Amino acid sequence: MQVISLQDRMDRIEEIVQFFWDQWGTATNFKFYQDCMQHACMTESSLPRFYVAMLDGKFIGSYALLRSELNSRQDLEPWFGCLYISPEFRGQGLGELLQNHAFEQAQLAGYDHMYLCTDLEGYYEQNRWEYLGEGYMFNGEATRIYQKSKGM
Repeated sequence: MQVISLQDRMDRIEEIVQFFWDQWGTATNFKFYQDCMQHACMTESSLPRFYVAMLDGKFIGSYALLRSELNSRQDLEPWFGCLYISPEFRGQGLGELLQNHAFEQAQLAGYDHMYLCTDLEGYYEQNRWEYLGEGYMFNGEATRIYQKSKGM
């Protein structure tokens, strides 16, 4: 398995955008994903970045490092998002592998912390994420905020 950056595989950008959108998109936001991911490849900034896990040329997982995932917490960055593992590859530790890869990439960009928001309980704690408390989505719904730090 390989973990590759979209920025390094612009030759497959349409396929990668489609893969992310298939997992996380809605009927009306394909252009949002396409625009975001295309522009992420044109910036010299370390954020945002999109990654896919590949096995035998097939996309089997994804994640993103984002400047903002939770608008009410603009004080935190980078955000880990879009973690996905294809069902046939779940239970093999690939989620943890992608989380660790993300943290390595965040550290290479100069960050000692990484954040995520989720409604899941139990999964991220197993992978050494620390629960920080609740944050709020744009629609006012509460979500759980986690932090992964150097040395955790």
